[in-house]
Amino acid sequence: MRLAIFADIHANRQAFSACLNAARARGAERIVCLGDVVGYGADPEWAVDTVMGLVDDGALAVIGNHDHAVSIPSENMNAAATAAIEWTRGRLSAPQRRFLAELPLTRRDDDRLYVHSEASHPARWRYVRDTPDAARSIEATDAHVTLCGHIHRPALYSMSPAAKMTSFIPTTDVPVQLLGGRRWLAVLGSVGQPRDGDPAASFAMLDTASREITYCRVPYDVEAAADRIRANGLPHWLADRLLMGK
Repeated sequence: MRLAIFADIHANRQAFSACLNAARARGAERIVCLGDVVGYGADPEWAVDTVMGLVDDGALAVIGNHDHAVSIPSENMNAAATAAIEWTRGRLSAPQRRFLAELPLTRRDDDRLYVHSEASHPARWRYVRDTPDAARSIEATDAHVTLCGHIHRPALYSMSPAAKMTSFIPTTDVPVQLLGGRRWLAVLGSVGQPRDGDPAASFAMLDTASREITYCRVPYDVEAAADRIRANGLPHWLADRLLMGK
């Protein structure tokens, strides 16, 4: 099965629409959403409705820290993120808020674990910044592949049976085989707010038969997404950073 995996959509309608179209063109048979449907961006109602529809059609989804903050405010968010969540909370309907609140922290599907942050303590919303962080997550589960987001920068880590770690930044559109002799942590880039210096939206395709993962980038109308943020009175920094991919 060909899976399309999305993380950190962040209410960016232009980016998520482009990614969904690209994934379907690549033959996606199932959708996986790794959390943070909302936050930062200006189209939370559309984003939640879209993910709700995908889940109704068989997609898998987990909760992200911004989704969680809609129901339970977080003290760990910066001022711009907090302002966006407060604005988002007022835009969403009760059913939309309930959908986000009821998303699970993790989902297991065959030999894959899906989580927003990392597997050792999903509710702490820790970032996978380096190899020790990745090792902690890999050691917390027996899944062959753990897939997460949260940090908005693509990366791939693996652990050998002797606990030797490897790490690298995947090359766009170059498939990587997730060898059976190792366990893997695939950190997705962000659909709606990339932070690796490339403003193009990011997602991944995973072929479960060949065990190959391919990281994909999709250009989209960044200016339109930024204009929507400004027009809705959200902090202008949230618009500016889209243009820089930071």
